[in-house]
Amino acid sequence: MAKVTQVVAELAAPAVAAQGCTLWDVEYVREGGEWFLRLYIDKEGGVSIEDCEAVSRPVSDLLDEADPIEGSYTFEVSSAGLERALKKPEHFAACMGQMVDVKLYRALEGRKEFTGTLEGYENGDVTVDGRVFAAKDVAQVRLHVTF
Repeated sequence: MAKVTQVVAELAAPAVAAQGCTLWDVEYVREGGEWFLRLYIDKEGGVSIEDCEAVSRPVSDLLDEADPIEGSYTFEVSSAGLERALKKPEHFAACMGQMVDVKLYRALEGRKEFTGTLEGYENGDVTVDGRVFAAKDVAQVRLHVTF
């Protein structure tokens, strides 16, 4: 059986595209005893609250109709954000050459966090400023934002 996130992504992607946005990620998580289904969307020039609302309504209707999730959950649509997490190969491909923050599961040379230019991604291994971080060591990669 397909994962909930995969089923929802396939269901939601056309509705998201119809609103001029792209589907960045789908998350189905339990927080504080409740389940949350979150769609993260992106759009050239940024995502507004109106974009989130325009995506939320038709996707909510599709979810009600298809009913791919047993039980109750809270449905949310939001921007992928400036510090978006990079999880899929296409995320890494779209962000090559940009600054990223890499968080590791355990310290390497006394540090668990590294910031630098994303130079490569292969089979989960992430290359930043010439240094390759093995997939098994990488907890999270996010775009780096400097204010």
